[in-house]
Amino acid sequence: MHPFEQDKLAEECAVFGVWGVEEAPILTALGLHALQHRGQEATGMVSFDGNQFYQHRGLGQVGENFSAGAPVLAEMRGHAAIGHNRYSTTGQSEFRNIQPFLTELAFGSFALAHNGNLTNSERIRSSLVATGSLFQSSTDTESIIHLIARSHRNETAQRLQDALMQIEGAYALVSLVDDALIGVRDPHGVRPLVLGRLGSGFVLASETCALDIIGAEFVRDIGAGEMVIIDQDGLRSEQIGSRQKSRFCIFEYIYFARPDSRLEGRSVYRVRKQIGAELAAESGVAADLVVPVPDSGVPAALGYAEAAGLPYELGIIRNHYVGRTFIQPTQDARVSGVMMKHNPNSEIISGRDIVLVDDSIVRGTTSRKIVTMMRDAGAKKVHMRIASPPTINPCFYGVDTPEKDKLIAAQMDCAQICAEIGADSLAFVSLDGLYRAVGEASRDRNQPQFCDACFTGDYPIALSDKSSDRRVSHGKG
Repeated sequence: MHPFEQDKLAEECAVFGVWGVEEAPILTALGLHALQHRGQEATGMVSFDGNQFYQHRGLGQVGENFSAGAPVLAEMRGHAAIGHNRYSTTGQSEFRNIQPFLTELAFGSFALAHNGNLTNSERIRSSLVATGSLFQSSTDTESIIHLIARSHRNETAQRLQDALMQIEGAYALVSLVDDALIGVRDPHGVRPLVLGRLGSGFVLASETCALDIIGAEFVRDIGAGEMVIIDQDGLRSEQIGSRQKSRFCIFEYIYFARPDSRLEGRSVYRVRKQIGAELAAESGVAADLVVPVPDSGVPAALGYAEAAGLPYELGIIRNHYVGRTFIQPTQDARVSGVMMKHNPNSEIISGRDIVLVDDSIVRGTTSRKIVTMMRDAGAKKVHMRIASPPTINPCFYGVDTPEKDKLIAAQMDCAQICAEIGADSLAFVSLDGLYRAVGEASRDRNQPQFCDACFTGDYPIALSDKSSDRRVSHGKG
């Protein structure tokens, strides 16, 4: 992970599924490649050719497991497949947690991939274990499979509905059985899932950028609480439980999603540029130029520069070719990890007053490094502008966030954070400014249009496990 990204909130996973298209495994590999930004720890795929299921799961990125011409990809066959990318969490990676899970149940083979987090998984797991279930992983996703196995309904979709009625949390699921591809979104639509069309076949994906890479046509977003069943007869839709107000994760627009994706009818790139424009309107400052923190701060910095009438310059150059396999410096030849991967463009920076634009501040450690780098490169003044409100609460819906006492904005006010990171000034976009950027007049205090709990503490889904003093985000899908 790049040093400037170590202090970011991190999405947990990506899901992808295709039905009714030849060479479905190759298309799935391409889709997962487009969604690599959502998970780098591990990847996996399950495919079906009408007679047999094929599976491969592996640690590392998509290209390390499903590269063109790789034997494992050549061995994957079928007209249907699902895939999963897992976010690189701290601690030891475990093969047993890599998805999709492929299980033999009473009605046949069942494969499942999950993006999100169940907020009552501890309670469900304890109940299942107490009544004889044996778990093979530490993820909350496996609880869904056990609940499906215990259902007495006849059809797979009905069994899955039974399971979903017992869980709480945010999720986007894709599952594959011998006669159908199924996609489901949680009742509040917190995690994204989109539907595409490719010839006579269908595609499900976490983002539209995965449709683009395989030439699929975007059809629509899967609705909050919607289940779509895709089989040889086409596509049908069912509502899971009572319809709830959509509370899509607003951080998808700020950071998680790829800029070229469209989610919930909005261009992610255009929203990020508009956030920058809101920042310029709310907290403009006299400066010589605007500098993005690569790569996540680029669209917002463009929007800020355009709105403020300031030059936009690449004051920080990122080396995209330094990865985790790069030779490590010896003790006698120490090289800064930041300098290996990001270098100040001193000719642009020196003697200038600059506005640095980044998407968020989490712990504050990265922001301090960036400000120091700019001063060392000769910047006269460094004004920091952040394209999100202060992050003051952890997420329990499938995003890897520090505990509240590690979030700098939960411990300090804006002036204190500014002093801590060494900037000349600091400003965050307001909550209403963020809502304006996504096309809303303001945040509806009575019925918020998005999940913004990391900024407000307004959690739309019950935190059942948290009430028992247990962190609920340890076993994400």
